[in-house]
Amino acid sequence: MSRGRPVTTRDLLPSERSLLELIRTLEFGQIEFLRIRGGEPVFDPKPSVVHTFKFGVPRNNIVPAAPDFDLKHEVADLIEYTRDVDEGEIRTLVVRHGLPFSMEIELAGGRRG
Repeated sequence: MSRGRPVTTRDLLPSERSLLELIRTLEFGQIEFLRIRGGEPVFDPKPSVVHTFKFGVPRNNIVPAAPDFDLKHEVADLIEYTRDVDEGEIRTLVVRHGLPFSMEIELAGGRRG
């Protein structure tokens, strides 16, 4: 059963908050082989995380997030989509500027919930 579109971090499950924090701290790169089960990200086994670095560019310090905040549209889109996945695996989730940018996902049975 879908839990709908989240609006703030208060609408997220603990596993979704973990994914959001991983995306925020990665900033640029890819998260690979993240399993989705029952509409939730599964971190056992842990996904692969590939950092992308651009040389000659100043590095931004990651500012700790407030405990509760409104979600950016990209994050809400990602969470809303994964909540409708019964069983699958995000092969590659591309992260840019600390936000989900695009993904490739394999769905069990070839379709969402």
